[in-house]
Amino acid sequence: MEILQDHEQIISMPRIGDKAPDFKAVTTQGDINFPSDYKGEWVILFSHPADFTPVCTSEFITFAHLEDKFDKANCKLVGLSIDGLYSHIAWLRTIKEKIEFNGMKNIEVKFPLIEDIAMKVAKKYGMIQPDESKTQAVRAVFFIDPKSMIRAIIYYPLSLGRNFDEIYRALIAMQTSDEFEVATPADWNPGDDVIISPAGSCGIAEERMTSTDELNCKDWFFCTKPLGKKEVLDKILKKPKLLVR
Repeated sequence: MEILQDHEQIISMPRIGDKAPDFKAVTTQGDINFPSDYKGEWVILFSHPADFTPVCTSEFITFAHLEDKFDKANCKLVGLSIDGLYSHIAWLRTIKEKIEFNGMKNIEVKFPLIEDIAMKVAKKYGMIQPDESKTQAVRAVFFIDPKSMIRAIIYYPLSLGRNFDEIYRALIAMQTSDEFEVATPADWNPGDDVIISPAGSCGIAEERMTSTDELNCKDWFFCTKPLGKKEVLDKILKKPKLLVR
């Protein structure tokens, strides 16, 4: 019974809609108090199995290369692995000095990488999947909104590198849903039509089907409307700061 309880404790994880579990940690960028240090911003908290491993190296190079792009979308990056601080520092230095991937080189990882030797954070977030590994975190991705609520979770096995286009697309799609009170259909990207909520009454359903406005209703429950790419990105992305001369 105790073994079962330990197993359940290891694989427990927060759910979408939960407040992000809080923790204090040592990182390559100093101590952090999570998620309170990031209040008012989106955060992607992600785990990786271990330092000095090839798939993780390719991912960190890609995340670091895209950090400014995520920052413009008001989103910070925070990484985690079950390795020590000095191992983290040595690995990140090796990435910058020696590793080239997909044309990216001399990449400096500036976002924090959490030291989690005791696996306290990894267990709290359900990043340890015992049937995959008892000593390494799987490739988890937690999207946490400005109110510190978990909005989406993506899990990958140890052998599978993440799709960064999808991680960014998901972030922008959730921000679009919040800003414009719409839903986004399959494979949505900024500039594509968005979905409005299903009608809540027969009257509204009839009105939608007969309306001549911008709605495109295939049936009473499936209505889309255009939402321009510029309108979306102007609302979501940070504006460049003007230089004062």
